[in-house]
Amino acid sequence: MQPVARRQLLLSGGALAAAQLVPGALRAAAPADEAAGQRLGGVAEALLAEYPENASALGLDTGVRAALKSRLTDRTPAGVQALAAAARQRLAQLRSVDSSRLGPDARTHVAVTAAAHALAVEGFDFGFGDTVMLNQLWSYRNAPYVVAQNMGAFVEIPDFLENSHSVSNAADADAYLARMEAYAAALDGETVRLAQDRGKGVVAPDFLLDKTLRQMKAARAQPVGEWGVVGTLARRTGDIPGDYAARATKLAADRIAPALDRQLAELARHRAVATSDAGVWKLPKGDAYYDWALRAATTSTLTPEQVHQLGLEQVKTLHAQMDGLLRAQGLTQGTVGERMTALGKDPKHLFPNTDAGRAQILDYLNGRITDIRGRMPRAFATLVPGNLVVKRVPPDIEAGAPGGSATAGTMDGTVPGIFFINLRDTATNPRFGLPTLAYHEGIPGHVWQGEYSYKLPLIRSLLAFNAYSEGWALYAEQLADELDVYDGDPFGRLGYLQSIAFRACRLVVDTGLHAKRWTREQAIHWFASTNGSPIEEVSSEVDRYCAWPGQACGYKAGHNEINRLRRKAQSALGSRYDQRLFNDAVVKAGGVPMTVLEQLVDAHIAGVRG
Repeated sequence: MQPVARRQLLLSGGALAAAQLVPGALRAAAPADEAAGQRLGGVAEALLAEYPENASALGLDTGVRAALKSRLTDRTPAGVQALAAAARQRLAQLRSVDSSRLGPDARTHVAVTAAAHALAVEGFDFGFGDTVMLNQLWSYRNAPYVVAQNMGAFVEIPDFLENSHSVSNAADADAYLARMEAYAAALDGETVRLAQDRGKGVVAPDFLLDKTLRQMKAARAQPVGEWGVVGTLARRTGDIPGDYAARATKLAADRIAPALDRQLAELARHRAVATSDAGVWKLPKGDAYYDWALRAATTSTLTPEQVHQLGLEQVKTLHAQMDGLLRAQGLTQGTVGERMTALGKDPKHLFPNTDAGRAQILDYLNGRITDIRGRMPRAFATLVPGNLVVKRVPPDIEAGAPGGSATAGTMDGTVPGIFFINLRDTATNPRFGLPTLAYHEGIPGHVWQGEYSYKLPLIRSLLAFNAYSEGWALYAEQLADELDVYDGDPFGRLGYLQSIAFRACRLVVDTGLHAKRWTREQAIHWFASTNGSPIEEVSSEVDRYCAWPGQACGYKAGHNEINRLRRKAQSALGSRYDQRLFNDAVVKAGGVPMTVLEQLVDAHIAGVRG
């Protein structure tokens, strides 16, 4: 993506990464800062080695790190234990740093790195599921289950190979084949962990397993030569000697297919003992697990009950705004949810559920991205390119995928960030809801924010916090509204408010499922009837919350905190408050716990005051 200040991040070695801890300043910094920089540089290299997918996603799998391009994260029981042990050791080292001797930038970098490790160690200690706090590519989705409809090697690795593993020569293609071997090993490693977790009483709900088995069986039934993981390499190596298509097909048939069969068999054993209980309260230490998952997702100390009540209050406030807009359009009968449901079914707001209709949606989204790009100088004093493409979620995984998502591009800008839109059914994407999705995932949301993080030390590009990243994405939706994108478009503004209310509903539903023991059906009915979202969309959402406890709460919790800090800055600075400089301060902070973000905003306030 962003080429500025990229060279320093591509330099190899912990010492070189450390030397850029505070760009342009650390060489003259105090010895304590230099020592901290050395340590953080070492942590960055360790994380790249442990989670090598991130090296490819960021374009760092070259030079002395080229070997990482042939590897994947070790998903075996022994591999996970090694990841946990390494995280504990690094946490102890980070906690030994005397922060009082550090400058403000170095102090922030150490605090952020320690916070991520502390949350990860606590998650590893439960001894089941998948703790991914330190794996930037998938750090948003800590999960009590090793595999589900929206996570695990089957979902993540083919998508990663298509979108993040570049192939420009034979060495790249050979590395791809090595990763296909590693993909099979990852499936088998997960299968062993699934069996272990089943022995501990950790089994996903029956409805999640049904969806997972359905997806995997459908994909497995396709001819191996037509699998995406094979086709991706075949398309990219047409001009490279070595018959890579045939070699990939053989690897898929000989290694991956049998591993998939073994995982399917283990998931069937899970299904035989599964119940329909939706929440993690049913698991060993289930309440403690949810407390941790909620803290990891929100980086706050909010209790489940506080989160639940906050959601109810904010839904009420947002629906009052929506009611006024609906009435202005002559829509006066029924609840806000009922009127939004009717609006979402009105053919004038829908695209055809055909390939042509899907192409129209992609064109429309690209138009919204082009428009908002031109408005960015009004919102930021410091701009980034916003290197972005819009793509459809691959059809073979769209049944379990969210409505929209984003992946970062490489640091050198050669691979753009991607805004993925799920187009399995165009009825879930009425026109009035699409602009805010583009702003959330693309500009000025995830892809835009990610480019600022590339100006930070390497360690900071390898760590992410759900409440910050998703809170920023919701704040990005708000910024778009404040940039007048909905002038003359009341339905688009309704879509924006419904999007924000959707995230407030998540606070209620996630805590309802995991703390109040709601059933899946109860959660779906409440969500759909309250917010007027399509049943299919809401059903997929509820299943997501069951697989990723707490994650959905990070959006509104982070958004609330950013707005609280904005009000704090406005009050403190008065006429000297500059919206663009405040936005700069937040977005340039990179991924941080929300407590650290307040410290950085306080520093911004102090800086403006002089």
